[in-house]
Amino acid sequence: MLDTVKTLCYLSGVSGCEDEVRDYILERAMPFASEIITDSIENLLVFKKGRVEPGKRLMLCAHMDEVGLIVTGIDDEGYLKFDFIGGIDRRVVIGKRVYVGHDRIPGFIGIKAFHLLDKDEKKTVPKVGDMYIDIGARSKAEAEKQVALGDVVAFDDVIAEFGDGCLKAKALDDRVGCAVMLKLLEEELPCDTWFAFTVQEEVGTRGANVAAYKLRPDLALVLEGTTAADLPGVDEGKQICSLNGGIVIPFMDHGTIYDRGLFKMLARLADDNHIKWQTKGRITGGTDASAIQRSREGVRTGALACAVRNIHSHACIAKIKDFDDMLELARLFLEEVAND
Repeated sequence: MLDTVKTLCYLSGVSGCEDEVRDYILERAMPFASEIITDSIENLLVFKKGRVEPGKRLMLCAHMDEVGLIVTGIDDEGYLKFDFIGGIDRRVVIGKRVYVGHDRIPGFIGIKAFHLLDKDEKKTVPKVGDMYIDIGARSKAEAEKQVALGDVVAFDDVIAEFGDGCLKAKALDDRVGCAVMLKLLEEELPCDTWFAFTVQEEVGTRGANVAAYKLRPDLALVLEGTTAADLPGVDEGKQICSLNGGIVIPFMDHGTIYDRGLFKMLARLADDNHIKWQTKGRITGGTDASAIQRSREGVRTGALACAVRNIHSHACIAKIKDFDDMLELARLFLEEVAND
């Protein structure tokens, strides 16, 4: 699992430009798939036959895309102006290394030097319009030889294992879910299953909307990353979930009230198999489940998530053990569906 997660996190897949991630997953999935569909919005939908055909049509879902930036302008000195793709706290991008476009042009996000700020500017977080990406170009013409308006920008891809079994990487939301589905595809499955590797989750669950409409599932399990706010200065009641609390089984977020029966099933499976789990202590965030649950006549939907600190940044942090525990709990879920 760990090697697969790392490989997926190295790849660039900002919303709307998930090609690298999709190509890698496709290559891994092809030897094991019974059917593969790439739809009009470029979701990757993979079907694999299992030992039995379940009474209900089943879909597992994880999104391939990650948050990032997009080039919106080039000034006369060759600096790039940008905006965000997905929900990013502008405080976390200042001074960070990024890669621009398919050619991965290296750049750094800069702002006005501190000693040039007035008193009011020193008290506020710079606006996006006050930031720029420096790619080392000497002029607009030179920058335009390397970069075009609309090019997407990905965070630095440095990955590190550290501390008590922690992994730092960009895009753990949601390459962890993609890795779990890849590993399941490589195994013998207890029941027929559709795997939806979706696009554009970070900009409104657009891919999941299309995938669910096409596949018409009766049951869906979304595999995700979710916000861990167990940080200094955050009251315990506002921490949402903890990095050391185990796999997250949510009952509700801003987009979904998860199916109560599936929530209880997942919790029971975790308890019976000694898998540490937690739920979210605050109603926050959202996943592809919001689109899937409302598709067509409605879909019974549950979710599993890894707790991730610094989510939607270049320095997402998760527990490596949670990767394996999510995979095991997803396996148990498939067995339960097969035997229902």
